[in-house]
Amino acid sequence: MKRALLIGGLLWLGAGLAQAGVTVVDAWVRVMPPGARASAAFMTLKNSDDSPHALVRARSDVARLVELHTHIHDNGVMRMRPVERIDIPAGGSVALEPGGYHIMLIDLQRPIKAGDHVALELELDDGTRLAVQAEARSPRRGAMPAMHHGHEHHEAH
Repeated sequence: MKRALLIGGLLWLGAGLAQAGVTVVDAWVRVMPPGARASAAFMTLKNSDDSPHALVRARSDVARLVELHTHIHDNGVMRMRPVERIDIPAGGSVALEPGGYHIMLIDLQRPIKAGDHVALELELDDGTRLAVQAEARSPRRGAMPAMHHGHEHHEAH
């Protein structure tokens, strides 16, 4: 009987751990006009853990270079800047959205058309990797600021 309770308890604990952690909600990639060399991915990252996490890296075969970015205001102009990490608070969430944090897809290897699914791999600070399928779609009108890079990506690559 004790053995059955112990096994049942371990199974319950294991089920709770399997559901804990960071999850991705509503992942999407911005559709770009033909010939565009960059796009961006957006989503909400939810952390059900009691400790904070951070997104530290992203990968995708659709782009030669993938970076974590944010927007800043620079003398009245909104510009993108790379960031080393995007913090996800314990028990909270962070939105990657137009005008804020996002995943930049640079030097696209193929066009991204509406309805396409773009595979992304997200890496967290603890080494956890999340596989994500992001649907390509157009942003709502007025939701996406112009993509002004404050730095150049293509010279040295």
